[in-house]
Amino acid sequence: MPTNHLRANGERFWDTIEASAKVGPGIAGGLRRLALSDSDREIRDLFRQWCEAAGCTVTVDQMGSMFARRAGREDLPPVMVGSHLDTQIAGGRYDGIVGVLAGLEIIRTLNDQGITTKRPIEVVNWTNEEGARFQPPMVAAGVFAGVYDLDWGLARPTRDPGPNEGATLGEELQRIGYAGAEQVGGREVDSYFELHIEQGPELDRIGVDVGVVTGGYAVRGMLIRIKGETAHTGPTPMEKRKNALVGAARMIVAADDLGWDYAGSDGKVTAARLTVSPNLAGILSDHAELSLDLRHPDPAKADEMLTELERRIAQAARRSQVEYEVIERWVFGDEYFDPDCIDRVRSAAAELGVSHQDMLSQAGHDAYHMASKYPTAMVFSPCGDGITHNEAENTSLAAQLPAVDVLLNAVVSRAER
Repeated sequence: MPTNHLRANGERFWDTIEASAKVGPGIAGGLRRLALSDSDREIRDLFRQWCEAAGCTVTVDQMGSMFARRAGREDLPPVMVGSHLDTQIAGGRYDGIVGVLAGLEIIRTLNDQGITTKRPIEVVNWTNEEGARFQPPMVAAGVFAGVYDLDWGLARPTRDPGPNEGATLGEELQRIGYAGAEQVGGREVDSYFELHIEQGPELDRIGVDVGVVTGGYAVRGMLIRIKGETAHTGPTPMEKRKNALVGAARMIVAADDLGWDYAGSDGKVTAARLTVSPNLAGILSDHAELSLDLRHPDPAKADEMLTELERRIAQAARRSQVEYEVIERWVFGDEYFDPDCIDRVRSAAAELGVSHQDMLSQAGHDAYHMASKYPTAMVFSPCGDGITHNEAENTSLAAQLPAVDVLLNAVVSRAER
């Protein structure tokens, strides 16, 4: 399948990346641009300006996701391309951002060349991909694809300490002025493409320019609420203690041990977050919330791990004399990406002379939810030493430009079909 052998303007693309890096800077060279924070509003405003200057019509849906549409020759379902502009608490300058701004560069390059594609192209900035303020991550793309209900998504509370604690996603959208009027999903989409840094070391290690993502690791996650009883740490006998912190600690160790049991087949189990109350010296904790997730390249193995994890959690609770309930669950990564879209990525890489290899994604991405409903493909670019979700995240224009060119040609190819 032919491409136009288009090349992006690398200098312009990188200047846009550098401009983004000035919005919501962290303390160590990265970014702290949390979803629906003031800095998120600032980058959204800037992104809107860039897209409108490129001739796009920008709309915002009820979950706050932004869609910059470049009209096609025909009024057909659009080819979407994008990712997210929000970051982790101590995040990098490229995670997700490269994908959104590469989409913008596609529009600019087509403008330069005077090319109007048959199908419209829409660049997407999804709300709250990271989940740093609102759980679960990728919630806006999930609502768009029908995985979650709109009301449920808007009601996701923050876990910010301080005056914003408990504010909902919907309330924060209103506060920053991005509670859009457009319906979330429910419309025809031709396909979705997403470029993302690998968030792993493989491409950087072997010197390959592009990862052609065929699917993801199966992910199973849960948020557990643990109930104990407060008591004095001094006089309370061991046999009478119902310490929620101890219950959570036993669950964490059980989860980590399970990860090691499956490490040989590249399984992983992670305890990512723990909150405890009252969290004071001298008092046993009566409440804890614990976030766990597991990942495996084989969905059947992931389900096997989940069954065993739940058994070990129950055992840890009994031994600690605490009660618990799983208050939230999430599943993603089981979907495999669309063969036609994948083939267009491979063909673009081959025709451009860009080295590439097929691979699975180990992280979560908006593309997973989109793949549950629409033809989807992902493109990975190298990530320096695999460091990500860290302010030390690093890459270069030379490392990113081959993937941007591949994305450009794959998207145009699909938009011309």
